[in-house]
Amino acid sequence: MMQSPVVLYDPDAVVWALNLGGEAYLDINGVPYQPDSERVGGTQGHMGQVLGAQDDTVYQTFRQGDLRLVRTIDNGVYDITFLFSEPEDIEAGERVFDVQAQGTTVIESLDIIAARDGNSRFALDRTVTGVDVRNGQLEVSFRASKGVPVLSGLVVRRREPDTRDWTVDWFDEFDRDGAPDPEIWVVEEWPVGRVNEEDQAYTKRSRNLRVENGALIIEAHREDFEGARYTSGRLHTFHKRDLLYGRVDFRARLPGGRGTWAALWMLTSDPFRYATKCSASPEEWQGDDDCDAWPNSGEIDIMEHVGYDMHRLYGTVHNKAYYAGNGQHRKGSVEVRDVEQAFHVYSLEWTPELLRVYYDGVPYFTYVNDGKGWESWPYDHPYHLIMNLAIGGLWGRAGGPIDDAIFPVRLEVDYVRVFKPVSPR
Repeated sequence: MMQSPVVLYDPDAVVWALNLGGEAYLDINGVPYQPDSERVGGTQGHMGQVLGAQDDTVYQTFRQGDLRLVRTIDNGVYDITFLFSEPEDIEAGERVFDVQAQGTTVIESLDIIAARDGNSRFALDRTVTGVDVRNGQLEVSFRASKGVPVLSGLVVRRREPDTRDWTVDWFDEFDRDGAPDPEIWVVEEWPVGRVNEEDQAYTKRSRNLRVENGALIIEAHREDFEGARYTSGRLHTFHKRDLLYGRVDFRARLPGGRGTWAALWMLTSDPFRYATKCSASPEEWQGDDDCDAWPNSGEIDIMEHVGYDMHRLYGTVHNKAYYAGNGQHRKGSVEVRDVEQAFHVYSLEWTPELLRVYYDGVPYFTYVNDGKGWESWPYDHPYHLIMNLAIGGLWGRAGGPIDDAIFPVRLEVDYVRVFKPVSPR
């Protein structure tokens, strides 16, 4: 029996959570925030409703100005999630600042407005990993290049292994050269522009998608093909390896370069489960403007990465309550450094109670079943896995024109492993 090669760290190992500008609070994730009673600098503030968060209480209060947070803490390695929301109606570029931990810049040139697509009073989570405390004191500080820093909260977690056991459900190690295993994967053919204004055509050619030297290769090319200027690959497990609850691990190396948009994600295997209008077939509903199967029946993004923003990964959910169309898609992000040079593991834990996304075992995004029904929790039926490398599109082009000098460029996947828990949390 295959054992999980990646240690998940305990998301409950919270050693410090602070609600800046606010009171003590237990959030929807069970995180106990302490009140802002410490001398951290700056001035307190409060705003009304904050969008893009299941639980916006912590985001509604903040401090801004000359901020410095110091905490006596055991030596060890910690991961820190920072909670932001821009309280003012300003333009992108008017408030830009760095975040430092232990004297090292861990978030560079943060612009909350730009990160939230030009919106103020929208929740923004940023996680940094591997903060090494050696002197018994955690120190977090901020340095502005424009305006003044602002912070709503932070959560500090100790690197403590999760003690649960997992057993393998199914896996693909990509150890046989050629086409992906047809018992597991369906390789798709799509025309240019079918969804998200993407600039590539997806093909079934080995040039774009193949197994080679122990890895799945999804390779994008700059070439004219059936009306598209680029080609790439996309494959899924629809009705071959559908999944309801468990854990998914992808070990992958990501592409770089302006214009790439790599994704490891999941869609419903019953697209019409919560649709209220749709005449499309199960194979054609994606990209149909007259079909509300998306977002109603849900989407789970385990890892998304755009090449113009190399040092950041995103985990996101979309549903009727929270989706890109209303600007409220619920998401978290983590700061990274070498994802285009080295393989890392991108994981999802899915239970009837929550969805949780990990980077190399570190949790950085949690979405909780709030019990309010399918509009916010359509994650109660089977989904399937998808891997693709888009070129351009609404997000891939957000950082500027596609850089044609980067091609060919590839997403490499070492393995996909799906587990079931042996012991519950």
